[in-house]
Amino acid sequence: MSHNSEISKAERRRLAVASVTLGPWRAAAAVGGLGGGVALALGTIGEGIGLGVLAGALSVALMLFFMVGGAGAVLGDKPGTGSPSDRRIRRWAAAHPWRVAAVPGALMVAADVVVQQALTTQGFFGSLWEGMWRGALVMGVVGLVGRFSRRSR
Repeated sequence: MSHNSEISKAERRRLAVASVTLGPWRAAAAVGGLGGGVALALGTIGEGIGLGVLAGALSVALMLFFMVGGAGAVLGDKPGTGSPSDRRIRRWAAAHPWRVAAVPGALMVAADVVVQQALTTQGFFGSLWEGMWRGALVMGVVGLVGRFSRRSR
C-alpha cells in the first residue's frame, strides 16, 4: 500500500489548506496591492474612473496576491527553519503541488465572483466564468512553480 493511499481525502484537503497558510502572505499582499494600483492607474488613464475599472484592478490584485502566496507555499523556505510540523507540511506541499495549487485557485474564483457581483452589473454566470478562468490561471501558475521547483531540488 502506498503512503498516499493511507491518507484520507479529508486529511489531504486539510494538508493542502495548512500548506497554503505557510505562504508569504504579507509579501503577496504587497505585490497584489502594487499590481492592483498599477492596473487601476492604467485603467483610469485608458477608460476613466468607473466601477468596471475598479473591479478589473481588484481582480488583478487578487490574482497576484494568490499567485505569489500560493507559489511561496509550494516553494517553502530555507531548509531547517520552522517547526518540525511546518517542515513536514512543506515536504507534503512540495510533493503535491497541484493539490496545494487548488486552494488559492478556488479562493481566487470565490473572491473574484464576489468582486464582480459587488462592483459590476455583470450577471452571476458571467462573473463565475471570469472567476473560473482567473482561478485556473492562478492554479496553473502555482502548480507549475511547485512542479518545476521540485525537480530542481
